[in-house]
Amino acid sequence: MTRTFGFLGFMIAAVLLRGAQAADLQVPKQVVAGNAFSIPTSGSGEASFYLQGPGSASKRKVQLGNAIEVAEEETRDAGRYIATVCSSDGCNGADFFVTASGPAHLSFLVHPSRVPVATNDAITATAFVFDKFHNLVLQPVKVEFRVSLKDAPEVARAETTSNGVAWMSMNSSHKGGLAQVTASSGDILEKRVVQQVPSDACNLRIRAVRTGKFINVETDPVRDCSGNPVPDGTIVSITQVTDKGKTTVDTPIKRGVAKAQLPEAGNATISVASGVAIGNEVRVGGAQ
Repeated sequence: MTRTFGFLGFMIAAVLLRGAQAADLQVPKQVVAGNAFSIPTSGSGEASFYLQGPGSASKRKVQLGNAIEVAEEETRDAGRYIATVCSSDGCNGADFFVTASGPAHLSFLVHPSRVPVATNDAITATAFVFDKFHNLVLQPVKVEFRVSLKDAPEVARAETTSNGVAWMSMNSSHKGGLAQVTASSGDILEKRVVQQVPSDACNLRIRAVRTGKFINVETDPVRDCSGNPVPDGTIVSITQVTDKGKTTVDTPIKRGVAKAQLPEAGNATISVASGVAIGNEVRVGGAQ
């Protein structure tokens, strides 16, 4: 019957293990997580078997001369284990390592959730590879990353894990919309979604029409440099410069265009800008 024993018991076992000069137990040097194995013993009589592993400890009675069976559930956590057999003649011990089994799960992180289009290294994806017992798989594993967007070419890259982790950075595409980012290893697949949003306005153009005592100014449909419509609510600044001074109106894009009404003030030069983008200028003569 397996049962947990206290810290003091392990300290005694560790001291006995360090001081024992008898031959070590015949244990495998390496065991795959979740695999059972046997430890042969010699002699006769009753002894205590101690097994200490990462985050677990157990003790049970065994009969010398019979093989000690280490069950699958006792080796599920990867790391260093110490096996010790103590009888009236002293203690023999040995250590062994449990390694992760094959890949079974991916922990997949994608940053950020929203990226501007046509931006270099805009999407960062990181995949951690775990076995079925949630041990990090340290052996090199191939992970394939893919970014796909409707009506846009798919981008794919394969990376090999280092210490259980594979990562990559990718450019965002030139088309706005929901992009699906996936990481896969064999039959394991994880999906995430990134919103690719239009970048800054580009190639701004305005028209100006005099109407009575006002000048009505309207932009062409505002798009980024890749042709994606800049979202409504984006601020566009329209500036009028005359001999009497300068007037600027900040107006949001509505239904794809920005509009402003400026006071008529004789000869004027009207320009447009949004963020770092500067558009064309138009000149309007004075009222007749």
